[in-house]
Amino acid sequence: MSAPRLAVTTSDVLPPEADCVVIGGGIVGTCAAWWLARAGQKVVLVEKGAIGGEQSSRNWGWCRQQNRDARELPLSTRSLELWERMGAEIGDSLGFRRSGLLYLSDDEAEIEGWAKWGRFARGEGVDTRMLTAEQATTRGAATGRPWKGGVWSPSDGIADPSRAAPLIAQAVERIGGHVLQSCAARGIEQAAGRVCGVVTEQGTIRTRSVVVAGGAWAGSFLHQLGLFFPQASARSSILSVAPGAQGLPDALHTAPVSVTRRADGGYTLAISGRANLDPTPGALLGARHFLPMFARRWRVLRPGGTQAWAAGVETRRRWALDRPTPMERARILDPRPDAGLIARTLARGRALLPALRDLPVQAAWGGYIDSTPDGVPVIDADIGVPGLVLAAGLSGHGFGIGPGVGHLVADMVLGRGPITETRQYRLARFGHSQWGKVSDF
Repeated sequence: MSAPRLAVTTSDVLPPEADCVVIGGGIVGTCAAWWLARAGQKVVLVEKGAIGGEQSSRNWGWCRQQNRDARELPLSTRSLELWERMGAEIGDSLGFRRSGLLYLSDDEAEIEGWAKWGRFARGEGVDTRMLTAEQATTRGAATGRPWKGGVWSPSDGIADPSRAAPLIAQAVERIGGHVLQSCAARGIEQAAGRVCGVVTEQGTIRTRSVVVAGGAWAGSFLHQLGLFFPQASARSSILSVAPGAQGLPDALHTAPVSVTRRADGGYTLAISGRANLDPTPGALLGARHFLPMFARRWRVLRPGGTQAWAAGVETRRRWALDRPTPMERARILDPRPDAGLIARTLARGRALLPALRDLPVQAAWGGYIDSTPDGVPVIDADIGVPGLVLAAGLSGHGFGIGPGVGHLVADMVLGRGPITETRQYRLARFGHSQWGKVSDF
């Protein structure tokens, strides 16, 4: 079952040329297209399926600074400002509001970890507040039980995964951009060593700048150019319950389960960090890069099945540009959720919050989180082909920082000063940018 998502109508005519072509209609691609179009660029965004159809509509909707990796924190802070700015300029809040995020725990080691992060983050200007047992119990009154401690981050918030990317895409068209759905990009054309066009299933667009924001498909696409991007897909399993609960926090994290208020008044339930690893050719070829991460997270990552492999995700086969590609055979990745994990999530949610016990399940869905070995995205304009920018590997953090990533991409395309430091996002941190001689799967 797919996650709820706003369906929108967009362009159906492929422009012959553009200043920049953005590949991928998730939150990163639509935000990049927005900032480029707003800067006066002639932008074309092509999406193989539907805008926001994959992970951008399948996440929790959290927009946070709390507990961010230090390398992502400045971009997270800027993104909160940009959510507000985009909402004001587009004329719709995109569901964004600084509702605050509440973390509760009975684990003293976890609480001390949050306190250590907080000491660092307050030095960076982040408003993060440790809660005593009494304060945590008061803020967590909806659970009906005491807590040893927690964190309250009042300036963080949530946005609406079901509507954000589609509404941004519509706004791109209102300011002169073009957005095409059901139009897969098959490959890149080059001349004199740099990008000169994008080949799509509907024809070729002449351009000197291309942004690859293809999520789980980015590694396969770059492989066609001989470029190495280590990527693995973790299959998350999430559910939502119907509206009706009163007095619950808008966004609550605990070790057993995390709960987020949806725009319709229902709640999304998920277990943080729990996912199935579906093997793919790309993950196998890049396995050595992921071994440290797997070693750290082996308790929460479970072996998956063949869904991703069968769908062609992270394939390392070469494909012809004049025939359908795996992306056209899988317009929208809609993997089956882990039934056992869904059942545990629901049971934990109802045990934690009595107000949820009588509410029916609205939907349950799976989604592929494209991850890098260090859990930090790649946002880079120097990946081996002049004119080509990569923005992928958001590792489950992409929705909240989408506006900032999109702005940073636009900065790179336009050659202007970036809104944050970029060194930590370079592809080169993983080693050689070329696959060299490898067998195609």
